[in-house]
Amino acid sequence: MGKYIVRRLLLMIPVLLGTTFLIYVMVFALPGDPTDNKCGERPCSPAYIAAFRDKYNLDDPLPIQYFKYMGNLLQGDFGTTQRDVPVIDDIIARYPTTLKLALMALVIQVVIGILAGVLSGVRKGKFIDQVVLVSTLFVISVPIFVIGSTSQLVLGLQLGLFPISVPTRDASLFDFVLPAFVLASASVAYIARLTRTNLVDNLRADYVRTAKAKGLTRGRTVGIHTLRNSMIPVITFIGYDLGALLGGSIVTERIFNINGVGGYLFRAIPAQDGVAIVGTVTIAVLIYLLVNLLVDLLYGVLDPRISHE
Repeated sequence: MGKYIVRRLLLMIPVLLGTTFLIYVMVFALPGDPTDNKCGERPCSPAYIAAFRDKYNLDDPLPIQYFKYMGNLLQGDFGTTQRDVPVIDDIIARYPTTLKLALMALVIQVVIGILAGVLSGVRKGKFIDQVVLVSTLFVISVPIFVIGSTSQLVLGLQLGLFPISVPTRDASLFDFVLPAFVLASASVAYIARLTRTNLVDNLRADYVRTAKAKGLTRGRTVGIHTLRNSMIPVITFIGYDLGALLGGSIVTERIFNINGVGGYLFRAIPAQDGVAIVGTVTIAVLIYLLVNLLVDLLYGVLDPRISHE
């Protein structure tokens, strides 16, 4: 297990370098001057522009700029935003909000998605199966911004059941309920369909027929023997999704005016705040890789036949 973890950590290095290099190139190779908007409506002084270009090595070739940037990043220096605020301070201040939203969305999608998938799988071909299939297909087909805006309009403005925005970082959990449902909606549908498909396949397996022949009830057969094996692909998807959620959901945080990492990234893009964009994406990629490593380690817990040696 130890060798596997070390090997996976080493494999993360080229993935992290390749991903962040692409982001860096896409951000700093864009047309335009990186010092635009740094001084508000006034043009920046030549001395300030020279200092900025020297600080971020903008006169060097792009690969050299990138490696110098990564060198500073390894020392904890993520640079400063256009407001001259350290990027790392901005990100640290916003991650608790994104973490709260992501965990609520994760709980929603796991509970509702797995429950709907199990009901659909054990009732294959019945009415509940058709309801789950049609509803999940509908949710997957509708873009997230449509679901968010419609929920905001109907449940927030017209019925007054939920707040339509979360303007402060210390908002209550109730304020995050509607954004969390919107953020979890598509993943609920995917988890339900994934659980159903794997459950139906496993219910036809030989070991399930053996369990039934031994006299086990349908509930014990599904709950103990079948569901556990059916969860491995679902756990894979949840791990991928959790990494994406912790990276910040830009659309949902924008719709509900949530001051998390996604909202921070959304405001940094049109402002061409390249330092903030690269710093935020770098941390998101790192979190994504670590979460997926954790998910891979869980495979051995779910199925002892899977070895990491």
